[in-house]
Amino acid sequence: MFDSILIANRGEIAARIIRTCKSIGVRTVAVYSEADASAPHVAAADEAVEIGPAHVTKSYLNQEAVLQAAADHDVDAIHPGYGLMSENPEFVRAVEDAGLVFIGPRPEVMELMGDKARARAFAEEAGVPVVPGSDGPVENADEAKKIAESLGYPVLVKASAGGGGIGMNLAANEKKLEKAIKTSIRRAESAFGDPTFYIEKYVENPRHVEIQVLADNDGHAVHFFERECSVQRRHQKVIEEAPSPASTRFDGLRDRMTKAALALVEASEYTNAGTVEFIVSPDGEFYFIEMNTRLQVEHPVTEMITGEDLVAWQLRIAAGESLSLAQEDLSIDGSAIECRIYAENPDKRFMPAPGNITEWIEPTGDGIRVDSGVTANTKVTPYYDPLIAKVIAHGESRMQAIERMKKALNEMTIGELTTNVPMHLAVLSKEQFVDGHVHTGWLETEYS
Repeated sequence: MFDSILIANRGEIAARIIRTCKSIGVRTVAVYSEADASAPHVAAADEAVEIGPAHVTKSYLNQEAVLQAAADHDVDAIHPGYGLMSENPEFVRAVEDAGLVFIGPRPEVMELMGDKARARAFAEEAGVPVVPGSDGPVENADEAKKIAESLGYPVLVKASAGGGGIGMNLAANEKKLEKAIKTSIRRAESAFGDPTFYIEKYVENPRHVEIQVLADNDGHAVHFFERECSVQRRHQKVIEEAPSPASTRFDGLRDRMTKAALALVEASEYTNAGTVEFIVSPDGEFYFIEMNTRLQVEHPVTEMITGEDLVAWQLRIAAGESLSLAQEDLSIDGSAIECRIYAENPDKRFMPAPGNITEWIEPTGDGIRVDSGVTANTKVTPYYDPLIAKVIAHGESRMQAIERMKKALNEMTIGELTTNVPMHLAVLSKEQFVDGHVHTGWLETEYS
């Protein structure tokens, strides 16, 4: 195991990684921007170093500053968390060139899976179902129109790079296709520096269901069952749960999806933690959409139903240990739900709502876990993602998890900051959610 690691991230995920490191005796070094000098993850780490101004490109995305901090503090490895540089193969190579271990997959696999058009073609070759669409990137608007006509509208224009729904736009007809292409190119160029796009047939009212996987350097891989992530706004998840209600609605769905996910892991020679994401149509057919080559925001619901610490496994695998888990060692214990707490206003199209937290009281109780990146007197700035915490509730049944979550959110106190907590409470009481009848567009129809 490593003696020490640097965490190239901030907020709740940095604090969460530090928590596991403390439990297994690994020294931690945190990095922070000027704006995050008093952040909880800074105080929680064994050491912390300032790496630049508030703007993310001058601090958390500054590879040279992060690597210099690692060199100055004599660490063995770097954990990227999620977002930021977690899926940047150039950063992985820079870490390795510095003689350090990157806690994640190899850069070649990251490049393959990070390019959604390439990943889609690779998945199809591996026998994994994919949504009908273009064979790789689309060169121009004229080609896009021909492909869309052959598929039939509506279609999705999707950026090849990045994630989080950025560069994904729906086109219901040819006129809207032109606008969707321009918007996808502009946003993808701005966010990822890559304007490449491809086209897929739009599957109406799908669920978003994903499979958590782990693989070691010896080719041994296991899955940790599925997560349902259909409650989304702007193609970004806000409520996740494990297992998925769909797994009991469609016979054999879990078995088919987990086999497909592991087939992709085997074909790509993937290592460390990853998530294979699918959409599930209303008739129970599933299709590969992408693979996230990192830890996911929603990983706690998987940990709650399996009793496994995914961050600890990431560290062990990166340190060269074999995955001692067999698939039959893993089982599902009850149900878990996660609510992402954002500083945003759902009544104003989920716009970010930065401000000062004057009071912060986290809920407690049976089956409740809170992963937070703030405390009282924290200033939520406009510089970063407005996610401030995640509340996770576990129960023997899905209904018990829902009731425990509602109780926890009602007990949570966040002084004078606008958040989406009231929205979560409303969603948790809606009949469609309680019955498990939601899809990826459902939330925005409720808050349009």
